[in-house]
Amino acid sequence: MAAERTDQEINRRRKLELLRAQGIEPYQSRFDRTHTIAQALELFAEAERQGAAEPRTERVALAGRIVRSRVMGKATFADLQDGSGRIQLLARSDRLGAEAYARFTDLDLGDFLGVRGTVFRTRRGEITLEVEELELLAKALRPLPEKWHGLQDVELRYRQRYLDLIANPEVKEVFLTRSRLIQAIRRFLDERGFVEVETPVLQAIPGGGLARPFRTHHNALDQDLYLRIALELHLKRLIVGGFDRVYEIGHVFRNEGVDRVHSPEYTMLELYQAYTDWRGMLELTEALVAHAVERVQDAASLTYQGETIDFQRPFKRLEIHEAVSQAIGEDVLQLDEQRLRQILQQRGIAEKPGLGWGGLVTELFEELCQDQLVQPTFVLGHPVEVSPLARRRPDEPRLTDRFELIVAGTELANAFSELNDPIDQRERFEQQVRAGAAGVGETHPMDEDFVTALEHGFPPTGGMGLGIDRLVALLTDQPSIRDVILFPQVRTRHAGP
Repeated sequence: MAAERTDQEINRRRKLELLRAQGIEPYQSRFDRTHTIAQALELFAEAERQGAAEPRTERVALAGRIVRSRVMGKATFADLQDGSGRIQLLARSDRLGAEAYARFTDLDLGDFLGVRGTVFRTRRGEITLEVEELELLAKALRPLPEKWHGLQDVELRYRQRYLDLIANPEVKEVFLTRSRLIQAIRRFLDERGFVEVETPVLQAIPGGGLARPFRTHHNALDQDLYLRIALELHLKRLIVGGFDRVYEIGHVFRNEGVDRVHSPEYTMLELYQAYTDWRGMLELTEALVAHAVERVQDAASLTYQGETIDFQRPFKRLEIHEAVSQAIGEDVLQLDEQRLRQILQQRGIAEKPGLGWGGLVTELFEELCQDQLVQPTFVLGHPVEVSPLARRRPDEPRLTDRFELIVAGTELANAFSELNDPIDQRERFEQQVRAGAAGVGETHPMDEDFVTALEHGFPPTGGMGLGIDRLVALLTDQPSIRDVILFPQVRTRHAGP
């Protein structure tokens, strides 16, 4: 059942009916504006620079939403807002005529309006457009959020982001920053010879990561498919096919929990470069992140949740086994699984089922070390058990040539020397399948088609993935990635009792 209308909503609908009764269409299909509000303000600034005693612009046509109105008898001031800014309007009865002036004063906050007139400065110093003609473009049937307090209900802000953008101007700046960041990333990679591509969202096998997928059904093929959990395996197929440098910025989907750094739908950058390794990826990742921060912030440092974070190169390097060894006071390379489980128990850390030596070391790192890494830090040498697609270290086969970039206690990027031995890759997949059968929650499925691609020859390659949402949250000082996703997933509201 639809919610009962408020008095304001009823009054606005009455106005709508009255306009139509007068032969006025309240929903127009077009308005030919000559300038944005920002351009009109700049036009007036130029007129002032000419030095006239009472500067005034040529006639302009502006369009936007009415966000404030003050009726003062036969003169009414209102604020018009478009995507570029805000300007004051002055409507006068003697200039517009009684009928048009009455329509202007009868406008509601939120209505879209087209106006024509000249821009001048009032005696109080306010840059103002004097309205000579007006046209209602779209009648708003619901009121805007309360003007003085903005929109504070967090769930409502996510559910109705359009209201959030209207009521809280700083929110719009967050998403403009996001756009600038993605543009900067694309320019950086394009200049380095990378080619942007697109790969399937619907996949027969959800590969390239360790995560629970969303499943759907393709009716025409009568086949279950999965929303991708990573971009990796199709991008690697392109390396096999002769693309030396490729990247994709796209959505990935993981059917898992929601918290400040996890969302079921989020945006990833993944890139692959032939004939390099983790060292090449480390240099590229460091350069890319530092470049992005500098371009967006105009500085090499930023403040995130009260902490100053410095992105000047080089970033700190830290071996994962050394970090865990320091935290527990023992050399993890010398410890067996039994001793690692004892340490977990002693520290009150719940052990996930089915973990081997590598999984236990990773668990200790995530629980004891990761939150302490505030400044940008490359954590190196993740265990093979949690890195089924990464190349083994020749000097320590339990570890891989892999790193994660940790900032403010959060993984920002993940990269490694790609495994290009198809025999080893098949064995890793088989091991993952066995682990899944033993009860380990997140394992990688067997992907015969990917192994077949590797068997055709896969050159030495480095790959990297970076979480766009997490980087935007850092750059805009937002506590949760839900604040940098325009329309994050929220629970459906059910009408009725």
